[in-house]
Amino acid sequence: MQNMRRLFGCQLFILLLAGMAAAAQTDDPSQKSQPPADPAAKPEITVTGKVPNERPLPDLPPDEFTNCLSRVGSDADFRNQALFHAQLSVCEHQLNMEKHVVIERCLDRDENTAAPSIIQACTESLDHQILQGSARYFIFVNRAEAYFALGDAQHALGDYNEALKLAPRKASLYYNRGVFLAAQSNGEDALRDFDTAIGIDPTLAPALRQRAKIYETRGDFKDALADYSEAIRLAPKTAAFWSERGLVCLRQHNYEDALKDEAEAIRLDPKLARAYFLRGAAYGDLGDSRSAVSDLVKAVDLDPSLDKYVTSKGKSASITLPP
Repeated sequence: MQNMRRLFGCQLFILLLAGMAAAAQTDDPSQKSQPPADPAAKPEITVTGKVPNERPLPDLPPDEFTNCLSRVGSDADFRNQALFHAQLSVCEHQLNMEKHVVIERCLDRDENTAAPSIIQACTESLDHQILQGSARYFIFVNRAEAYFALGDAQHALGDYNEALKLAPRKASLYYNRGVFLAAQSNGEDALRDFDTAIGIDPTLAPALRQRAKIYETRGDFKDALADYSEAIRLAPKTAAFWSERGLVCLRQHNYEDALKDEAEAIRLDPKLARAYFLRGAAYGDLGDSRSAVSDLVKAVDLDPSLDKYVTSKGKSASITLPP
């Protein structure tokens, strides 16, 4: 299906669309002073939350037990054996708490830790062997995601691979590496990882969704629809799944099903701007200019960035489907 669509309607609706888009940009203070984005520039990494107030990681000794003994002395230094063992127990408890701090920072449970801090904590956890055996896959995958966030593809891939060596039957790991590979435009390897993830766990709806996206980019709409439909069956309340399946229908000129899917996505998430936009595109192809413009205005109102996909000229407006 062609990316460009022509919507015919009265001048008033086109002016309304342009006006709503302009108002959305004018009301947003962040849009007033920002220069045009450089498409070649790398996205900045924004650190939020409690990161500036992070405490430094504890200085774990190379040999925790030996160090603990050195803190409390040796057995011969104590006439009271009970006192010696009590102090040793306190010391070991403190070391366990320090290890816990490192693990928590590596796992980033509150999602407020900066990526470099996560990498540092995960590295220290591996260096001091805080976790043993296959359980270490947690550490590698969390460090991989931190490297991924920083744009360090080489180290991220290395850690994803190490995680899978330790847990080769963990479907979520293949999914995570697949998402990473897809982001590197490595569709072939990503598809293999999603295939493996779904083979291990056929109920992994996110993997079905990602595989459907790859099928869609290849023009394999039949398999894309099948994967989206299965993802919807597994997670029927996920609005994005409905909207993305609607886009596949739209690309096939199946407007009836596209309208149904986008309507369901909007019912589940009334603020899902893309669903309004895609439904507007379907209405436009069907010649329903009034409904098309209404949905496009709503979409741009919810997400002003969609305005760049709409161009008004005279009594018509051309739109480009967003990626």
